[in-house]
Amino acid sequence: MLEVPHNLVPTTADWPNHAPGANWLERVEWCWMRFDELRPATLYAALQLRQQIFIVEQGVPYTDIDGRDLKASHLFCFFDGRLAGYLRTLPTDQFALGYASFGRVVVHSRCRRLGIGRQLVARAISKLAETEPGIPIKISSQLYLRDFYASFQFVAQGLSYIEDRIPHIAMIRPGDPN
Repeated sequence: MLEVPHNLVPTTADWPNHAPGANWLERVEWCWMRFDELRPATLYAALQLRQQIFIVEQGVPYTDIDGRDLKASHLFCFFDGRLAGYLRTLPTDQFALGYASFGRVVVHSRCRRLGIGRQLVARAISKLAETEPGIPIKISSQLYLRDFYASFQFVAQGLSYIEDRIPHIAMIRPGDPN
């Protein structure tokens, strides 16, 4: 099991001000964990990062801890030993009947524009193809990310809607053939 440092989610001031350099990918570690494998410090780091971005940065008070984490697989991206990105995948029927899903996709503000978000989503799709073969994936995307998810073959469904004060749209990606 990955040894996780105590200072997993540094404040913005703790991140270097310079670009990470050409070899930054060599300093990235990816780790999947089920809820029952999470150490308290790792869980705390994920919840802290989610709160920092979804509640504080986006200014949306909502119930982040929704009971779905217990059945989710959690993907952590550590950069130089710090939590830089995170998401969770949900098995079929946990988000919407007949669909697998992923969500809570988050990248630390100092680690954006490095491709971590793309890697998180690509890894989520691969994980769901492995654990939920042939099952389509349904997500609730923030509306401004529609084109980002479309680049992964997600198709917008219906009209946009407001979820937690932010415009969203349902998007579906067909299940990969077995």
